[in-house]
Amino acid sequence: MVDQGEIAVALTIAGSDSSAGAGIQADLKTFSAFGVYGLTALTCVVAEIPGKVRRIQGVDEDVVAEQVDLLFANFPVGAIKTGLLYSGEIVARVAAFLREAQSRNGRAIPLVIDPVMVATSGDLLLPAEAIAVYERELFQLASLITPNLDEAATLLDCEIPDLPAMHDAGKRLVGRYGVPILLKGGHLGGKNAIDLLFADDVVRELRAPFVRNVQTHGTGCTYSAAITAGLSAGITLEDAVTRAKQYVSAAIAQHFTWGAASSPLHALNHSANVS
Repeated sequence: MVDQGEIAVALTIAGSDSSAGAGIQADLKTFSAFGVYGLTALTCVVAEIPGKVRRIQGVDEDVVAEQVDLLFANFPVGAIKTGLLYSGEIVARVAAFLREAQSRNGRAIPLVIDPVMVATSGDLLLPAEAIAVYERELFQLASLITPNLDEAATLLDCEIPDLPAMHDAGKRLVGRYGVPILLKGGHLGGKNAIDLLFADDVVRELRAPFVRNVQTHGTGCTYSAAITAGLSAGITLEDAVTRAKQYVSAAIAQHFTWGAASSPLHALNHSANVS
């Protein structure tokens, strides 16, 4: 029997994806891939498949708070990630709990915020009024915020068409929120998928070959979950991000495919081998 104290524990506060490629399901698969025990607090149920969101049903904010409170009281949570929080009320409750826990414990538990606002399909996943609550109450608590280009553009109210614009946007986000930023540039296309990590007054580029003709979803969830797994195990932020980049790139490259060649359905391979 393995002592529970030897197992890193991570909590994901996010929505459920019925196709299991994103959301809490992707987070749990990712945690397991890194040997981390995953806990979940469910914020909403999403009826979706890659490329299509049919319906979202939220969980009452009191129920979300009860999940988080019960887990914190009984597990040694080493790191937390947030995904789709669904509503401003849930964002506020999560932020209030984390501030209270930090004050009670005298330390901040590493927190990775994936500011999920828009699905890969383009469907809006977060009410506009909730974004202000993120900015006012939650972002300041983060160890890392991981926006993609669409999310960063929404936060900054600007376009981010190329790599120089990414550098400028990342610096603006750091200046606005005062925490490390991982700006994900996969939506730029090109030969490489380039992400920028802004931390400790240094900007680091992370590159991986861009895999063409693959339409998956859940890459942001998987990426942030992999980072959270690393932080829960005590590795540095830079090492956690580097390892996570390798993992999500392999999950894309070794993706699953179903259906006809004319209309294939793709999904990330969370058991992918990282070379």
